[in-house]
Amino acid sequence: MTTEITKVPVSDFATDWDHTDPTWVSDPYPIWEDLRERCPVARTERFGGGWFPATHEFVSEIANDTDHFTSRTVVVGNGRPGEEAMPAPIGVAPPITSDPPFHQIARRLILPAFAPRPINALEGRIRALCSRLLDNVSGHEIVNGGTDYAQFIPPSVISTMLGFPEGDEDLFRDFVHIVLEGIDETDMEKRMETFAPIEEYFIRQIEEHQANPRDDLTSYLLNVEIEGNKLAPEHVFGTMLLILVAGIDTTWSAIGASLYHLATHPDDLARLVAEPDLMPTAVEEFLRFYAPVTMARLVKEDFEFHGCPMKKDDWILLGFPAANRDPDVFDDADQFVIDRAVNRHLAFGLGIHRCAGSNLARLELRVAIEEFIKRYPKFELAEAESVTWAQGQVRGPRNLPLRILN
Repeated sequence: MTTEITKVPVSDFATDWDHTDPTWVSDPYPIWEDLRERCPVARTERFGGGWFPATHEFVSEIANDTDHFTSRTVVVGNGRPGEEAMPAPIGVAPPITSDPPFHQIARRLILPAFAPRPINALEGRIRALCSRLLDNVSGHEIVNGGTDYAQFIPPSVISTMLGFPEGDEDLFRDFVHIVLEGIDETDMEKRMETFAPIEEYFIRQIEEHQANPRDDLTSYLLNVEIEGNKLAPEHVFGTMLLILVAGIDTTWSAIGASLYHLATHPDDLARLVAEPDLMPTAVEEFLRFYAPVTMARLVKEDFEFHGCPMKKDDWILLGFPAANRDPDVFDDADQFVIDRAVNRHLAFGLGIHRCAGSNLARLELRVAIEEFIKRYPKFELAEAESVTWAQGQVRGPRNLPLRILN
C-alpha cells in the first residue's frame, strides 16, 4: 500500500510543473498552450528535478537525440534508478528502456508479433468482444464508456497475445495503476514493495509457459535467441511488462477519449455514423487531439539545451500530446477536424522508440468505436461533472457515464 501523499498545488507550471496536479489532470490543454507561448521548456524541482518541452520542435529534437538523453527509464518518479538496478543495455522494459545499439536488437525481436498480418487477424475476436460487452449493458439508459466498455477491451486482447489466463483483467488494471499512477510515493522502498505482486504474477506465468509451451508471445520470448543465446530472464520479464502495461493503458485511454469526444460533439458523432468510410481519418484525429501518452527520458550528462541548464539525471517529460496541438505544425491545431487530410501526429511517439504496437492500437480503437456507434448512434454525457481522468503519463477518461438517446 502506498503512503497518502499531500502535495502543494502548482501555482506556475512554467517553473513548477506537475503532471499529477489536479488542474493538469482535468484539463492540461490551456496549460500547454500557455507554456508554448511563454516558456516552451518548463522546469520543475518536483520528482528530483525535470523539464517539460511543450513545442513540436523541442519534443522532436529530444525524442531523436540519443546522445544527450537516455531511455533507461521512461516513467517519471521521485527516485532515480541506478544502472545496477537496470543494467545496460537492457533497461527495465526493453526495447522502450533500451538505448542504442541494443535497442534495435530488442525492438526487432517483437516487431513480427505486431506486424499488420497477425494484428489484422485479431479483428474478429476484438469485434466479438466489443459486441459481448455491449450486450451486457443492453437496455441500459446509462452506459459507462469507461467502466462498462473501454477498460475491458485492451486487457483481453493483450492477455490473449501473452497467453495469460482469462479473467485476470482486474489484476492487469491494478498493475497499470501501480506502474503509471503510483509515482508520488517518496519512499522508494515502499514504492518497490508495490511491485511485488506484479513480479510474482509474471514469474508464475513464465514458469507455467516453461512447463507447458504454447503458441503465444510469452513462449516466443522464452525461446527466441540473440546471437545463439536465449534472452536473459530480466529481458523476458521486462518485455512482458512493457507489452502488458503499454498495451492496456494507452488504448484504454484512447477509446475512452474518443467516446468522450463523440458524446460532447453530436455533429461529429452524426457524421461518423452517416459516413462510415470516414472512420480511418477520424481515428487519426482522435489520436492527435486526445493523444494519451507522454514519455520520459533522463539527461545523460550536464549540458545546455536551448538555454536550459540540464543536469545529469534530470527528467525530461516529452509532451507528445502538447506537440500535437502546436499551431506552428497543425492548421487549426486546437480544433478537432474529423476529416483532417494531413495528420502527421506524434501520438505514437517519434524516433527510435516510436510505438511498436501502433497497428494494434489503431485496430482496437477503430473496432471499439465502430461497434459502439453501430449499437448506439446517439448518446451524450450523462453527468459531465462526474467524468474523471487518469493522472500521470497516460491520460484518458476512467469514469465516463453516457446517456443513450433514441
